[in-house]
Amino acid sequence: MKQPLEKTSDGLVRGLSVTAATMLVAGSMIGSGIFRKPSIMAEQLMSPELVLLAWFVAGIFTMIGALTNAEIAGMIDATGGQYKYFKAMYGDFIAFIYGWSLLAVIQTGSQASIAVVFSEYLGYFVKYPQLSEEVQKFSIYIPLVGNIYPLQDFGTKAVAISCLLFITGINYVGVILGGGVQTFITFIKIASILALAFVAFVFGDGKVSNLTIDSIPNHNEFNMLTMFGLALAGAFWAYDGWNNVTFVAGEVKNPKRNVPKALASGTLIVMAVYLIVNVAYMYVLPIDKIARSPLVGATMAETIFGPIGGSIISIAIIISTFGAVNGSVLSTARVHFAMARDGMFFKSLGKPHKKFSTPGVSLIVQGIWSSILTLTGTFDTISDYVIFAAWLFYGMGAFGVFVLRHKMPDAHRPYKVIGYPVLPAVFVLFAILFVGNTLYSDTSNAMMGLILISLGLPFYIYWKFLSKKIR
Repeated sequence: MKQPLEKTSDGLVRGLSVTAATMLVAGSMIGSGIFRKPSIMAEQLMSPELVLLAWFVAGIFTMIGALTNAEIAGMIDATGGQYKYFKAMYGDFIAFIYGWSLLAVIQTGSQASIAVVFSEYLGYFVKYPQLSEEVQKFSIYIPLVGNIYPLQDFGTKAVAISCLLFITGINYVGVILGGGVQTFITFIKIASILALAFVAFVFGDGKVSNLTIDSIPNHNEFNMLTMFGLALAGAFWAYDGWNNVTFVAGEVKNPKRNVPKALASGTLIVMAVYLIVNVAYMYVLPIDKIARSPLVGATMAETIFGPIGGSIISIAIIISTFGAVNGSVLSTARVHFAMARDGMFFKSLGKPHKKFSTPGVSLIVQGIWSSILTLTGTFDTISDYVIFAAWLFYGMGAFGVFVLRHKMPDAHRPYKVIGYPVLPAVFVLFAILFVGNTLYSDTSNAMMGLILISLGLPFYIYWKFLSKKIR
């Protein structure tokens, strides 16, 4: 007889295996970035060595972040993950602002931007209807940010929104279904990306000399450091999502062992895939051609296969982006669910679905807001203010290891971060420098991120006042 699935104290189901958790880590990262960001990074640096270095450095720091998070994940296995970690580290205020930021910009913005790329590549096969030019010119002015055009390229945005709502529906009916979809799609997209790289090396008629350049582009040292920082932002976008699995820690089987394992192995898989495919891009295409190719994967495929290459890579990207959105939707709704159960968000978001044992209302609210964010801009603008906001909290999360070692010195730690205290300290310092560079060099997008985060302050005051009134 089939054993009934274990339920958590929150009314959710422990239905995710270590394989599903690992694929959630990898699948949440591998989305649109590996196909879109290499071109921007090449244009910024114009050096294959520096571009590859940026991917490697971003991968190393992502791994340090994942290993640092793994120590905390081994201690705290509750649904809500990073939100619960911040609550233990810094108290209610920082935890709320983090959870609010996930809903306001970090995860919903990520879902929106990746769904836009999904729609763009689906548009390779389907011509979308568009609104008149006069209607598309409608704009909304946001102080410190500028004008946004919600109706511009509305056909693409409408399909992106449809994708978001469809995936929300999949995860509404069960975590096991959502996890199964995630595992299947992640295996498919890793295999397809590696197959593309293999074909590039074997049939691409490329040149090893493309991987080097005679001289580094002529920049002064300060400008080169700034441009390398911006290139890192592109790479970090492609690596973003590595901590999504912590949000569903309460639904992972044996979470204190399997969540840290999934964090480390999933991040390592993605780092290897990204380095391999970037070398493949550069083997087939010289750096200046990559810089002129917004859809570098399609350009490489067309170089190898001719016109049919665009169709091949478009299918691969459609699969890849669909899986990345699914991973983010599945995991992030659990944070707002946990906040509501703590009395720090709308009460209805903390009720599990009676039939499906999923955070149904939380999923619906998340799907609606990510759809609204889809209307605010293109892939690049949304992704830039997402990554700035995310790294604010990545740095605080890593510093939290020091906080918890002090506050909870005797707590059982199934895993302790290697290289403590040096590696976590280096990660924190890097996060500070990265955020500072983004504020300096990409001010408008950074300000958009800060505005969306700061909107949570009145809500925090409201819920703290309401909770005191109830008591």
